[in-house]
Amino acid sequence: MPRLRRCGRHAALVDVNDLEQVLDLHAELRRHTPAGVVEMVPAARTLLLRFDPARTTFDRLATDVAALAGGADPGTARAAGDTRAPVTVPVRYDGEDLAELAREVGMPPGEVVRRHTAGEYVVAFCGFAPGFGYLAGLDPALHVPRRAEPRTRVPAGAVAVADRYTGVYPRPSPGGWRIIGHTELAVWQPDRDPPALLLPGTRVRFAEVAP
Repeated sequence: MPRLRRCGRHAALVDVNDLEQVLDLHAELRRHTPAGVVEMVPAARTLLLRFDPARTTFDRLATDVAALAGGADPGTARAAGDTRAPVTVPVRYDGEDLAELAREVGMPPGEVVRRHTAGEYVVAFCGFAPGFGYLAGLDPALHVPRRAEPRTRVPAGAVAVADRYTGVYPRPSPGGWRIIGHTELAVWQPDRDPPALLLPGTRVRFAEVAP
């Protein structure tokens, strides 16, 4: 059962046990948004709910969240929550860390690419930089730690993996994830509405393209 804590006057922080529960609860709340909720911000083990105090209260919101969480089967809300087609990210698998990662996990680079493109991902949450989505759904065989020494500059469009996540760097920045490829798809454009292409809850697939 989720645990709610007050977070300022107009927000509640929902604590759950793991990322899977965050994904399920976020999907259920997107399908059946309680009255008064104006923003939802998921993270690895929490979900921040900002609400309009003219339309609801913390106590009422706690009751609504408990009812929705208790009625959802694990995975069901996620499967039904987003009927839009997944965003397809075209990738040149020419990343600087691809060969080293392949050696570390004990498979050829081509198998790393096959496993990366085989999965269907969901943006679990955003962080680190505007538009940087942490995509859940990475094949467990590709779970590797971050680089021991982060790079001082990673180019925009770098496709990388770290721990249980994969992601696309939205603009040039420092970074320690393992770069396995690059995409020309703009996942962050300040003049777009919304600027971020990969928002929480968005389903994503990767497709290999020729260098």
